This record gives sequence, C-alpha cells and structure tokens, in this order.
Amino acid sequence: MTFTRRPDGELLIEEVSTSDLAARFGTPLYAYSRAGIESAWHAFDRALASRPHLICYALKANSNLAVLNLLSRLGSGFDIVSSGELARVQAAGCDVSKVVFSGVGKSSDEMATALEAGIKCFNVESLNEIDVLASVAQAHGVVAPVSVRINPDVDAGTHPYISTGLKENKFGIDTTAAIDAYRKIADSQHLEVLGMDFHIGSQLTEIAPYQDALRRLLLLCDQLQDQGIKISHLDLGGGQGIRYRDEQPIDLTSWAAAINEVLGDRDVEIIVEPGRSIVGNAGILLTEVRYLKHTADKNFAIVDAAMNDLIRPAMYDAHHDIVPVIEPAVGTPVAPIDIVGPVCESGDTFTKQRAMPPVADGEMIAFRSAGAYGAVMSSEYNSRPMIPEVLVDGDQFAVIRPRPTFDEMLNRDKLPEWMQD
Repeated sequence: MTFTRRPDGELLIEEVSTSDLAARFGTPLYAYSRAGIESAWHAFDRALASRPHLICYALKANSNLAVLNLLSRLGSGFDIVSSGELARVQAAGCDVSKVVFSGVGKSSDEMATALEAGIKCFNVESLNEIDVLASVAQAHGVVAPVSVRINPDVDAGTHPYISTGLKENKFGIDTTAAIDAYRKIADSQHLEVLGMDFHIGSQLTEIAPYQDALRRLLLLCDQLQDQGIKISHLDLGGGQGIRYRDEQPIDLTSWAAAINEVLGDRDVEIIVEPGRSIVGNAGILLTEVRYLKHTADKNFAIVDAAMNDLIRPAMYDAHHDIVPVIEPAVGTPVAPIDIVGPVCESGDTFTKQRAMPPVADGEMIAFRSAGAYGAVMSSEYNSRPMIPEVLVDGDQFAVIRPRPTFDEMLNRDKLPEWMQD
C-alpha cells in the first residue's frame, strides 16, 4: 500500500514515517510514493494492452526530474506544452522520440527546438500554427510530424477552469475547419500527417464523454480517408479523475473496453496523456499547525503551508482530504474548523468549517492527493522559499528538490549597474 498506518496510528508513506520526513526536512514538504506512481502508470498500460499504444505522461501535473526518470524507466512517453518541459524531459534522460508537443501558443523558437530534438509529433491547434510550423520546418530542411487537435464540442461535466473540449474553449480546431486543416498539412512539403487528437477536460469521472468525442473524430477520419489522408494514431488525451473526496474514478479496464468498442477493428495506435491520474494520489503535503486561533464565530488552525505551496483550494475551491499524521483514538469527537495559511490573503484558506478531530499547536497534518498540480503550481509569493519534494521507495527516501536558502532565492534578483553605488 502507498499510505498505511503503524499500530500507534502514525501515517506512513510506503515504509517511511512521515513524522521522520518532517523532522528531517522541515515543513511544509511534498512527499511522493514511487510505488503509487508506478502502479498508476501500469494500470493504463494493462488496460490498453490489446492495442498498440503509447502512454504520454503530461508533465504539467508534476515535472520533477526524478518523477520523469522513473516513468521513463517504465517505457513512458511524455506530453509537453513548452520548451522548458522539453528541457526537463531531456535532462531526465527520457526518450525524446516519445514526446508529443501540445499547447495553443507554441512559438517558432519552441517549434525549432522540438524539431531539432526529434520529438514524435506536434499537436497543432490552429490554422495559423500550421503555417508557422511549416515555415520553421522548411527553414530547418526537415518534415514536421503533425497531429491536429480537434475540439469535439463535448461537455465533459467538469470545472469550467479545466474544461477543454467545448466550442467556447480556446483549445483545438473546430470540426467544421478540420478537413481544411488536414488538407493544408497534406499539401505542404514540410509537414506530415500522423494523427488526430482531442482532450476534453480534466478530473473526468464518466466514460461516455470519451466515447462521444471519439465517435466524432472517427467520422472525420473516414472523411479524410476518402481524400487519401491516413490517420496512423488517435490521441485520446487524458483527464481521468482521481478521488479527492467521494468521486468514483473511471475504471480503466471499463474505459479501455468502451474505447475499443467504438474503435472496432481500426488499425491505429492509441496515445493517451494522463497526468493527474498517474501522480495525484501518490503524493501528500505535510504541514505543521503553528497556532490555533479561536474567535466568537470560528476556530482556525493556522498551518505553515500556504496558498503559494498548494494553490488548488484558492484557485478552484478544490477539496483535499486533510488528516492528522498521528491518527486520533477511535471515537474522538470532531468539530468544524477553518484550516488557513500564513500568507496575507483571505484567499489563503485550505478549507472552511471542515469537521476535524482536535489538533494542537505543533501537530503535523497531511493533505492527501497532492501529487498533481501542487509543486508545479507553487510560487515564492510573500518571499516564501519553494518547499522541498521527497521521493519514497520502500524504506528509503531522497530529496528530489531541496528547499532553497534565502540567499539562493535572493541571488536571482540583480540590481542594475546604475543602482550599485
């Protein structure tokens, strides 16, 4: 198991004491389970085993080099959205030929860098982007491999900020313009049609939207086939949800069976781009209660983690289970409490009126399901140093991103020469 408890109730990550991690490295602190990451990746691999497939982990969920190297050892590909993410893939020793480059705003410099690296495919999202990519490929004397991201106008029923497959979203090319996009690519001497892709949103818990979107893409594939344009891979995106509270995540075996039912005997490679579902439930955020504060209206637990460390609750009103590192005795009464951080913003609130067992000053608590969109979205707001990340493997552990010193943080700022007097 990724997270267990000792007989005394202490929370473990694999076989390592979270109290020991906090004592050794300080809090706040992110900790990830190698076993949790690997088992989530293997679940996708097993589900898709009956077809040629490539799992392209989406770096935006967690781009730590150790996480990328771990996934690369499993045979993973990668979904990137910037040259910085490509640099991370390269630095982690991953196979660049398994990289797909997504995103609506790729620059010509980013395209050139990716072409030179030899990535698998560009997921293009507009007619203008196709023109720019063709020009860059021509300038480099190469042929760029291309997949078109289609916006299927499918409502995936998720949070508006993470919905990506509706016609009002900025992503992809409308189905009515798709044929023209592929014709433009096919007519270019410097572009090659490889695939078609969609991504309809994040934190999805239903299979039907995937089937609906895929059916719409297959209609386009048939129209393209009639024009002599062959699609060799279908990229189904990612977005599979995880359990934060009471969600019922998609059963990947059932999801794959539903996809195969729609595909039938079509001879295509399947690409998927999971991110959150690989790393989300493999990570926790450890934090210490600094002060308890009681008012006439509310009780507050002020912790040393803040919105700059985990912004999801402030940005999305996202829920994370929050548990004491030392489990209270059975039958301990609970009471409503606001858990807040030290940042000078009212929005620096992790939860309001959460029913929790009593906590004390100096007590350690853990935010569950923090492996995705935690560290990667963090900042140094209020000049708070970025917090460390630790990877646990059985009974061993290592820091995979250290907490910077104040000097390391401040030395990135430079005074102009004309102010140095």
